[in-house]
Amino acid sequence: MKTTPLRRTGALVAGLAIVGLTLTGCLYAMIPEDGGEAVPSASADPDTDGVPAELLPFYEQTLDWSVCGAFDCTTVVVPLDWDEPGAGEIELSVIRHRATGGDPIGSLLTNPGGPGSSGVSLIRDSLDYAVGSDVVAAYDVIGFDPRGVGESTAVTCFDAAEMDAYLYDIPEDPRGSEGWTAELEERNRAFAEACEAGSGGILASITTDDAARDMDVIRAVLGDTELNYLGYSYGTFLGATYAKLYPEKVGRLVLDGAIDPSIPGLEVGTVQALGFESALRAYMADCLDGQDCPFRGSVDDAMADLGALLAAVDVDPLQAGDGRELGADSLMTGIIAALYSQDSWPFLTQALADTLAGDPTLAFTLADFYNGREGGQYTDNSSEAFRAYNCMDYPDDSTAEQEAAAEELIAAEAPTIAPYWSGPDPCDAWPAAPTGVREEITAEGAAPILVVGTTNDPATPYEWSVALAEQLSSGVLITRVGEGHTGYNKGDACVDDAVEAYLLGGVAPEDDLYCD
Repeated sequence: MKTTPLRRTGALVAGLAIVGLTLTGCLYAMIPEDGGEAVPSASADPDTDGVPAELLPFYEQTLDWSVCGAFDCTTVVVPLDWDEPGAGEIELSVIRHRATGGDPIGSLLTNPGGPGSSGVSLIRDSLDYAVGSDVVAAYDVIGFDPRGVGESTAVTCFDAAEMDAYLYDIPEDPRGSEGWTAELEERNRAFAEACEAGSGGILASITTDDAARDMDVIRAVLGDTELNYLGYSYGTFLGATYAKLYPEKVGRLVLDGAIDPSIPGLEVGTVQALGFESALRAYMADCLDGQDCPFRGSVDDAMADLGALLAAVDVDPLQAGDGRELGADSLMTGIIAALYSQDSWPFLTQALADTLAGDPTLAFTLADFYNGREGGQYTDNSSEAFRAYNCMDYPDDSTAEQEAAAEELIAAEAPTIAPYWSGPDPCDAWPAAPTGVREEITAEGAAPILVVGTTNDPATPYEWSVALAEQLSSGVLITRVGEGHTGYNKGDACVDDAVEAYLLGGVAPEDDLYCD
C-alpha cells in the first residue's frame, strides 16, 4: 500500500449558489456577465527568431480567430512528440480576451492548475477572478487548455457511469484488507486501459515539459518575443518548467501557490496530507466560534468527532437521492474541496451538519465540484488529465521503508485525514512509463520571477513557495499570511499591489515581501 502521491492542486472554477451560500475562492469563482460580442482580429507576426527549421511550421502558423461570445477563440497546432516534430500533431484550444484599455502591453498567458484544469474555461467563465481589472485593461489575457486537457486534444477514458463507479463506488471489503486493495488495483487497471484505448496514442506525451514547450509556440504565434504568464498552483510548475527551458524568453512571470519541483511524489502527498489537516483544524476553530457549528468543545474534541463521523460513514454509508452512497472517501473529498478557500467554510459547516443528520446531498455537491461532475455528467476531463500528467511527471522511486515512514508521519501529524489518504497507487497501472525528473529549477539568466505563497495553503503548502523562490536564480517571494489556496486577486491589497506593479510596470519588489 502506498501513500497517495498527490492531490489535485488546481482551480476547478465554477459558480454555485445553494441555500443562499456561494462557493468562492480558487475552487469556486463567480461567473462574470457577458461583456458583449467580440470582433476577432489577427495576431502580430509570429516570433521565429532562432527557431530550428524542423519547428518552423509550428512557429510560423497563422491563427484563424473566431468570435466566441466576448472573446476570440482559435486553435494552435503543436508537435505530438517534441523530440520527433514530424511524427504527428495535436491541437490546443486557445481563448483571448483583448485588452480593454487600448494598446496592450502584450499577451498574458494563464493557467489555473490541476494538472488538468481548463485554462479556456478559466478565462471564459471567470476572467475577473483569474486576473485583476487593471491587468484585464493592460493585457490580451490568454487562456489555453494544455495538451491532454479539455477542448485540446484530450485524454479520454471512462464514460460518466464508469467514472462514477471509479470515483464514488465503495469497495466491498473492509478498508485496508487484501480484498479492498485488490479491488482498487483492479479499478486502477481498468481505468488505465480505458485511457490507453480512448486517447489516440497521446499518453506518453502528456508531460509538463511538453506542455511548457507548447506554451512557447503559443507565445510566438501571438507575436510576443517574451512570455508573460500567471500560473496558479500546478501552473507554477508549468511556468517554472518554461523558465528552465527558455530562460531568455522569460518576460513577467507570476507563480502563485507554488509546487516545489525538486521533491518526489511521495513527499508531495505527505506534505499535502499535513497541509490539509492544518487547514481542517483552522476551519474547525472558526466553526466552533460560530452558532451553526455542529461540533462542540475544543478543536481536538471537534476533530475527534469529525473522525468518528468519517469512520461511521465508512462502515454505514449514507444513500443520496441519485442512488450513490456517501462513504468516508467521498466525504473526505468534499471536505478537501471546501478547504481550498476560507469563503467556502460556511458551506462545509452546513454539509457536515446535514451529513450528521443523515443527509449527504451537500457533501456530494462538494465532492462533485472537486471531480468536475454536474447533473450526473462530467463537465471536463480534469480527472483523466490529472492522472495522465502526474503519472508521467513523477517517477516511482520510493522504497518500502520510505512509504512506511510517510504513512507513520501522516498518522501522527494528520490523524483525521490519515485513514483515508493511503491506497494503491493508480500510476502502477499506467500504460506509459514516467519520463519526468524531480529536480531544482534555477532558470539561470531569467528576468525576475514572482512567487506567491500563502502561509496556511492546504493544497500547495507555503514551504513549497519558499523553496521555489530560493531555487530560482531570480525568484522573489511574496508571502500572504492567511488561509486558502493561492494569494493573488483574493482581496489582499499588499499582494495585489505588488503583483500588479510587476505585471503592469515590470517593477518587482527589491526584496522578498511579507504581507500580513
